[in-house]
Amino acid sequence: MSQPLLSVQNLTTCFRTDQGEVTAVDNVSFDLKAGESLGLVGESGCGKTVTSKSIMRLLPEHLSYFGQDSKIEFDGQNLAFANEWTMREVRGNRIAMIFQEPMTALNPVFTIGWQIDEALKYHTKLNRKERRDRAAEMLQLVEIPNPEKRIDEYPHQLSGGMRQRVMIAIALCCEPDILIADEPTTALDVTIQAQILRLMEGLKEKLDTAILLITHDLGVVAQVCERVMVMYAGQVVESAPVSDIFHRPRHPYTKALLESIPKSGNKEHGKRLPAIDGIVPSLFDLPVGCRFYDRCQSREDRCQETCPDLTTNDDGRAVRCLFPVENGG
Repeated sequence: MSQPLLSVQNLTTCFRTDQGEVTAVDNVSFDLKAGESLGLVGESGCGKTVTSKSIMRLLPEHLSYFGQDSKIEFDGQNLAFANEWTMREVRGNRIAMIFQEPMTALNPVFTIGWQIDEALKYHTKLNRKERRDRAAEMLQLVEIPNPEKRIDEYPHQLSGGMRQRVMIAIALCCEPDILIADEPTTALDVTIQAQILRLMEGLKEKLDTAILLITHDLGVVAQVCERVMVMYAGQVVESAPVSDIFHRPRHPYTKALLESIPKSGNKEHGKRLPAIDGIVPSLFDLPVGCRFYDRCQSREDRCQETCPDLTTNDDGRAVRCLFPVENGG
């Protein structure tokens, strides 16, 4: 069996706040192989983006820290405790990230071309003209019209969808080994979304690029990913191949997420969609037992007192539940 390209083990990310220390990511582990697509799903506030920024080491160091057992192993190094020089060589080159908010990720005082050129200048040996040609090529690749003109424009001159495509172009320009995509198609219409997903799939097939896709859209996960991790309140609650997640969810939270998706051809007119009552618990006041207890439809008294471990079943699926759904419910 081939070695994973990225191995995250026991990742624990904590923050120092005025109200005290909180754990935003709690003992998360997963492997990502070359050419593999892994989906990371869950509600807002479950720790998905913090997980991705932990891998990239983009969290403020004076406000955050990793647990001592945390490992982010890539190319023989533990990135969790690597120095900044090492991270600069990795970021944008070997591991790239598409950020969720392009208007805050792009610098408003520099042109689009300058911001693509920055990554190429640092990580490649291309000369100035070659870098400009490469920047225009990337804009064309992400379906931005008139790339020779757009390259000299500023972020505020582009629509939200076009800014998101610029972010994708920046992430892909150095042909990274791993692409972390944090809601990459949020601001795009369905036509452009399909183009971007095809672009990511093409990069994966051409360069064997591994993709970590963070999204709320389970339809995108079904289309792009081979494996899925479901997170809740900073913990992984279920991990399985995508077909198993959709057809046989084992954790009540996963099952509830899938049930809340509108289904085509549903003839039950006037009936409300199932919804998950309540909200994700505050990190400052986490339950003693199962973190999904207050919202779970199949909870029992024991769940309130015992925090379940993430256990791997005989079929290789990992589930964090004392009473997992049998046969997908």
